[in-house]
Amino acid sequence: MATFAYEAMNQAGQEVKDEVEALSTEDALTKIRSLGYFPTRIREKGAKAKTAASGKKAKIKTGRINVKALTQLTRQLSTLQDAGLPILRSLRILEEQQKPGGMKNILGTVASDIEGGSTLSEAFARHPKAFDRLYVNMVAAGETGGVLDVILQRLAEFKEKAQKLKSRVQSAMIYPAAVVFFAVGIVSGIMIIVIPKFSQIFNDFDTKLPAVTLVLLNGSEFFVNGKPLPGWAWLFVGPALCFAAFKAIRSSQGGRYASDYVILKVPAVGSLVKKTSVARFTRTLGTLITAGVPILEAINITKDTSGNEVYARALGKVHDSIREGETFAAPLRQARVCDALVTNMIDVGEETGDLDKMLLKIADGYEDEVDTAVGGLISLLEPVMVIVLGGIVGFIVLALFMPLVSLMQSVGG
Repeated sequence: MATFAYEAMNQAGQEVKDEVEALSTEDALTKIRSLGYFPTRIREKGAKAKTAASGKKAKIKTGRINVKALTQLTRQLSTLQDAGLPILRSLRILEEQQKPGGMKNILGTVASDIEGGSTLSEAFARHPKAFDRLYVNMVAAGETGGVLDVILQRLAEFKEKAQKLKSRVQSAMIYPAAVVFFAVGIVSGIMIIVIPKFSQIFNDFDTKLPAVTLVLLNGSEFFVNGKPLPGWAWLFVGPALCFAAFKAIRSSQGGRYASDYVILKVPAVGSLVKKTSVARFTRTLGTLITAGVPILEAINITKDTSGNEVYARALGKVHDSIREGETFAAPLRQARVCDALVTNMIDVGEETGDLDKMLLKIADGYEDEVDTAVGGLISLLEPVMVIVLGGIVGFIVLALFMPLVSLMQSVGG
């Protein structure tokens, strides 16, 4: 017989920890329930490593959970844990509140895994598309330190701030994207419908046309009857080809590094991407260190979730430096991906032992700078778009009315 250590809840709702001898996990569960207990965790003594290994192999393929839904789930689970409810009961409560779908199924599976003896982090790890490495490792750190409710609260705050930062950048792009979309639609309509009619009028009068008019008429001809594809078709095919090429380039690590490096060098946009990347990796790393995740593991997780290959490589050098007993700030300073202010603050954080707090302060500061940069970019884009659209409309008007003026003068003469 094997010895199983278990945690359970008695009929009064109190937590009980004890051991039981049984032939298998199922037999142990039966014996525990016969005592009037409701098991919340069970593990065979000496089989911790084996259980963890089997948990890694048993990853379940599930769809991704909406970030907003995951944040709400984390916040609710933190509240239930803070109230003192056992983790299994908390999960069952949350499962009952969910509508039928992916989230409800995942919570049911996680609760069943915990009932079978897995830890919460092991159960979450079996759903990698729903709970990423950062999430799983922070939960594991919370379980180890006995502060799961605090860690879940920090996770919820981290998810909320990360989503808020992403939403700021996305919302900033909506206005210029909408203007460009409608401008392209209007200009396409003019090229396809209006200009061919003017071309027919000019042909009927058989007069010599100015150079700008010929350019416009030839452009309209290509737009309607171009070979091998007319211009209107390139409006759909061109972006699709560019997107496919961009995805192909980013399919390799070298391609991701090259594209990210080029984007960082683009005026205005590069500065915004840089600030966003710094805010993201400092908040992720600061949150992980605060949660008690070992520094090397925290850097690896941050590197994998940075979203920018330039910063991922810089963090890889930081990881190697710390592993060899050196500092965090030195390789980051050599990589030249962060401002001197960032590296100096990290240096101070290392010396004072408050690296996590310093990283979170950097993240707060850079998120504010992202707000300012987004506002400045929008202010810059508005006059640029007005000038470009005004230039296009002015060119079309000039090209169409120059020959009309000449025709009216000849008719009047």
